[in-house]
Amino acid sequence: MNAEIRTNRRRGSGHALVHVALGLGALAMLVPFVWMVLTAFMTMGESTQVPPVLFPKNPQWKNFHDATALLPFMTFYFNTIVTTVAKTAGQLLLCSMAAYAFARIDFPGRNVLFVMALSVLMVPGQVFIIPQYMLMKHFGWLNSLTALIVPGLFSAFGTFLLRQFFMSLPKELEEAAKIDGCNHFRIYWQIMLPLAKNGLIALAIFVILWSWNDFLWPMIVNNSPDKLPLSVGLSLLRGEHTTNYPVLMAGTLLAVWPMLVIFLIFQRSFIQGIALTGSK
Repeated sequence: MNAEIRTNRRRGSGHALVHVALGLGALAMLVPFVWMVLTAFMTMGESTQVPPVLFPKNPQWKNFHDATALLPFMTFYFNTIVTTVAKTAGQLLLCSMAAYAFARIDFPGRNVLFVMALSVLMVPGQVFIIPQYMLMKHFGWLNSLTALIVPGLFSAFGTFLLRQFFMSLPKELEEAAKIDGCNHFRIYWQIMLPLAKNGLIALAIFVILWSWNDFLWPMIVNNSPDKLPLSVGLSLLRGEHTTNYPVLMAGTLLAVWPMLVIFLIFQRSFIQGIALTGSK
C-alpha cells in the first residue's frame, strides 16, 4: 500500500512539473502577442519609453485609422484571402488524392515514390526559391497572384498528414464499397473524404496559417503594391530611420485577427485531427 502511495505521489509530482513547464511555455508565447496588443493603443512616446510602459494612459484608436490610411489594407486583404483560399483548396484536393493513393492503392513503386515525396521535407525551403523563381519568370507569372498560388497548391507535409489518417481507417469500409461496385475514386470521394473531416480541417488550418503568414516568397516574386499580401504590405510601415511602432502594431493586429478567429472556431477539430493522424 505504501509503495502504491509513493508511486501515485511520484506520478502526481511529475504531472505537476509537466503542467508547470507547459504553463511557462504558453506564457512565453503569449507575452509577445499581449505586448503587440498593448503597443497598438500607445502613443509613440509610450512605445519607446524607458523603463517601458505596460498600459497606455489614453488608448489611441487613431493608430488603426492611421494604419489603414497609410496602406491599401483592403487590397492586401483581398490578395491574401484569394491566395489563401486557392492554396488551401488546392492542397486539400491534391494532397488528399495523393494520400489516398499512397495509403490505399497498391501499385508498383508506391513506397519509393512516397519516400521521394517525403525527401522534400528534408530540404530547406530556401533551396527551392531560385528554381521556382526561374519557373515563374519563364511562365510570365512574376508580379501576379498566380506566382503566389501555384507553388503552394501541393505539399509533401499535407500528403504525409492525410496518408496517416487514411491508414488509420478500417479496411472493411473499403472492402464493402468494392463489393458494392465502387471504384477507387468513388471510395475516395464518397467514403474516405467524409471520414477524414478532422484531418482535412487540421491540414486546412496549417495551410491557412502558412499562406497568411508567408513573407519571403511574396516579397521575391511581387513588387507592385496592388499584388502584395498582408505579410509583405505591413513591412511598408517600417521606416528607413524611425518606425511608428504603435501604427505598425495596429496594422499587425488588423492582419492577425482573422487567424485567431479561425483557430478558436476550429481548434477542437484541429486537435482531434492531429491526435488521430499520430495514432497510427
